[in-house]
Amino acid sequence: MILAIDNVLTPEELDEVYQILKEAEFVDGKLTAGVYAKIVKHNQQLEGNTEAAESVKAIVNQALKRNALFQAVVRPKIIRPALFSRYETGMEYGLHTDNAIMGEEFLTRSDISVTLFLSAPDTYDGGELVIDTSLGEQSFKLPARSMIVYPSTALHRVAMVTRGVRLAAVTWVQSLVRDTQEREILFDLDTVRRAIFEKQGKTVEFDLLSKTHANLLRKWAEL
Repeated sequence: MILAIDNVLTPEELDEVYQILKEAEFVDGKLTAGVYAKIVKHNQQLEGNTEAAESVKAIVNQALKRNALFQAVVRPKIIRPALFSRYETGMEYGLHTDNAIMGEEFLTRSDISVTLFLSAPDTYDGGELVIDTSLGEQSFKLPARSMIVYPSTALHRVAMVTRGVRLAAVTWVQSLVRDTQEREILFDLDTVRRAIFEKQGKTVEFDLLSKTHANLLRKWAEL
């Protein structure tokens, strides 16, 4: 499932992130790329071991934790600290797949990839997130504060920026439910039972859906 989620950050949080990134140090993005991704990665990355980096990571992490739609779709077990990317004119990130296992001492599996757009789309040209799907390539360029959530199994790229600067935060999630189709089934069931509850209250149908949802989550969850 590929899903766009709007207004992940508040306007005040976006302003704070922008002010921090404006003064922060960026380094070559290849430093955080895998062996093969280094060949096609041409961007800048926020220096990770700084007070500025910790501040913006905390803002994004808090926003993801409070977003009800993100929580329902992704069912996060572990959310990795966000990386902050900067693409100036001429920069791009060629076709690649994200590492399946991330971290050093504390390893996590990447089930879901997240791109949170920080730059307004009219301030830069190009820079689309392009995901390879069964229907061909799909391009995404969302308003600032919005994000795309998609399976980490997908090949994807960031198109070349031809004007302006593209800022984005990216992160990865290990889900309680590893399988993409199983997560989608749970999300659909949860959506229907919530709709029934809002319209009719606690009915027999609501209880049956709640039972099915809980039992499937119990069957599929990895704790």
